[in-house]
Amino acid sequence: MDTAAVVDPAMYEDGPPFQLLDRLRAETPVAWVEEPALHGQPAGPGFWLVLRHADVERVLRDPATFSSWLGATQVRDAADLAWVRRMMLNTDPPDHSRLRRLLTRSFTPRAVATLTGAIETTAARLVDQVVGGADEGRCDVAKDLAADLPLLTLADVLGVPAEDRWLMFDWSNRVIGWQDPDYATSAAFDGTGGTAMARAAVALRPAPGPDGRMPDPRTRAGMPDLYAYARLLAEEKRRSPGSDVMSILLAQVDEDGGQVSDEEFENMFWLFAVAGNETLRNGLPGGLIALLQHPDQMAAVRADPALLPGAVEEMLRWWTPVMVFRRTATTDVELAGVRIRAGDKVVVSFTSANRDEAVFADPDRFDVRRSPNPHLAFGHGPHFCLGAQLARVQMRALFAELLRRTGALELDGPPVLLRSNFQRGVKRLPVRWVGTAPAR
Repeated sequence: MDTAAVVDPAMYEDGPPFQLLDRLRAETPVAWVEEPALHGQPAGPGFWLVLRHADVERVLRDPATFSSWLGATQVRDAADLAWVRRMMLNTDPPDHSRLRRLLTRSFTPRAVATLTGAIETTAARLVDQVVGGADEGRCDVAKDLAADLPLLTLADVLGVPAEDRWLMFDWSNRVIGWQDPDYATSAAFDGTGGTAMARAAVALRPAPGPDGRMPDPRTRAGMPDLYAYARLLAEEKRRSPGSDVMSILLAQVDEDGGQVSDEEFENMFWLFAVAGNETLRNGLPGGLIALLQHPDQMAAVRADPALLPGAVEEMLRWWTPVMVFRRTATTDVELAGVRIRAGDKVVVSFTSANRDEAVFADPDRFDVRRSPNPHLAFGHGPHFCLGAQLARVQMRALFAELLRRTGALELDGPPVLLRSNFQRGVKRLPVRWVGTAPAR
C-alpha cells in the first residue's frame, strides 16, 4: 500500500490522511513506511507506523524495549543527536524519572491554584477584547485567542515577563513549523517593549542562509536565541526567585542532593516554551473547528455547560494536535505479528489510535457526550504530558467564556492548516459571531 501521504507534510494542509490510516489500521496495523526525499529533506531509512490504540499504549509504556533516548523522538533522524538526547522528552528511566519527579514537585498545589485562577481571568479578558460590547463581529481565533492564552499561561509557569511572551510564539513557529514556509523564519517579535533579556535573545536570532533556509531549529545551534534567553532567565531566577514553577524547580534538591543543572534547565525551558505552547495553541482552534462543523454539538454545550469538560476531551480526541511520536527498538521484538529489529524506528500514530474502532464507537463522529473517552492526545506511560491538566483548564476556560459571550458562531472563511506531518496546526481560523453577553 502506498504510504507516501503519511510522510509528506504538504498533504496535511488539507488535514490528516484519515482514509489511509483507517485502511492501514485494518489491514497492516504495524505498517512499514518509506521516507523518500521530500521538500529539500534527504531520504530516511523508513519506520514502522503503529496504528492501533492497544499497540500504541504498549509501545509508550515500555521504554526498555521502545526507547525515547536511543534515537530521540523526532521521526526524522536528529542532526544533533548527542545534544537532543539530553532533553527530558528524549530520556528514558531512570534519568527521565529523576527530572520528572523534580518538575512534578514544582507544580505545588498553591502554584497550580494560582495558575488556574490566572487562566480563567486571562480567558475572560481575551474574549472581552475580541467581543467587547458589539452585537456582531469577526476575528481570527487562531491569532486573536488561541495564540495568546497559552503564551500568557506559559509566562506565568516559566516566570517569563509577559512582555517577552511573543518570543515563545516565534520559537514555536520555527521548531514546530520548520516544514512550513510561513513559519520557518518566524520573527514577529522584534524586542520592542521587551526586557533586556528579550533584546539580547533577538540579537542572536538566526537568519536564513544563502539557500534561503534557516538552520535546523531542532538542534541547539539552530535556536541560539532561545537558549540564550533560558540562560539569562535562570540567572535571574537564582538571584531573585519568584513563586513561579521554574523558580521552585531551580530550588529543588533531588534524592542524591543534586539540583537542576543549567543545561537541564535550558532544555526544560525549551520543552515548555515550545511543546507546552504549540499543542494547546492548535488544540484550541481545532476544538472550535469541531464545534463549528457539528452545530448540534455546539448547541448542546451552550444549553448545558456541564457538558464542557467531556466536550474538551472529545475535542482533543477528534482533533489530536500531536499526530505522531517516535521511539526506537532496543532489541528484536514482535508487535502485532510484525518482527521489528533492534535499531528500527517505531512511530506511534495518535491520530490513528484516537479513531480506533475497537476502542471508540463510531470514531469519526464528534460526540461531546462520549464516555468513556480514553484518548491518547496527551500520550501514555512515563512520558504522559506533564501539562495535561493545565491544558484542560485553559480549554475549558476559553470555550466557556467564548460560548457564554456569543449567541452564534460560524466560519468566516476556510481554516488554514499548518504544513506539518507532526503537529496538526491551525494558522488561521476566521469566524463571525453575533449576539453578546456582558463581561463578568
